Amino acid sequence: MPAHAEVRRAAARAVTTTPWLTSRHSFSFGDHYDPDNTHHGLLLVNNDDIVAPGTGFDTHPHRDMEIVTWVLQGQLAHQDSIGNRGVIYPGLAQRMSAGNGILHSEKNDSSTESVHFVQMWVVPDETGITPGYQQHEIDGEQLVGNLVTIATGIPGQDGAIALHNRKAALHAARLRTGDAVSLPQAPYLHLFTARGAVSCEGVGDLHEGDAVRFTDDGGRRVTASEPSELLVWEMHAKLGD
Repeated sequence: MPAHAEVRRAAARAVTTTPWLTSRHSFSFGDHYDPDNTHHGLLLVNNDDIVAPGTGFDTHPHRDMEIVTWVLQGQLAHQDSIGNRGVIYPGLAQRMSAGNGILHSEKNDSSTESVHFVQMWVVPDETGITPGYQQHEIDGEQLVGNLVTIATGIPGQDGAIALHNRKAALHAARLRTGDAVSLPQAPYLHLFTARGAVSCEGVGDLHEGDAVRFTDDGGRRVTASEPSELLVWEMHAKLGD
């Protein structure tokens, strides 16, 4: 398969808007279904969400999914049916394994400030596993100018939290103007510009909300044009492999 890079602009994303939520979907989600845009590699969901103060998602179910949440600004309160509760904030990596069934709620923990976060879903290697939860705080200085492994199931690769998928990993970086990082090599990569603006070698300029879907690629340099935050999925398989 030849190397390929597909740019997906922020404005092309489907948007769910309610009085308390603005959710921008990189892939088909909920009522927004496009048969040509269901996933890339093993990544099924990349939702860029802003939730108004004092509101959020009431208790709802999930099943057979690895759900990773990365907060960009504000605080998100999590509570689930297996007894986990806490507040997710910038720099705290969180993963919920829905397994054979879990209920959870996610609410903005502030009465005055919106919470902005990205929620990402990948399939687990096995269905019907016992539901689980993991979180770990990452040193903010470690993220500056470096691509840090946030969550991984790849054997031999260390990350802040684990995934029940041996072919997938999520990396993040906070870049100052002029900082650059190199993307990992993988059959499938998903680069998401969560904040700011960057220039990607061989691709061009990317702004907040823009993404690139790479196939059989990697090693490209990404340089920040302004203070930025990146989320990069490294995937060594696609759905159905």
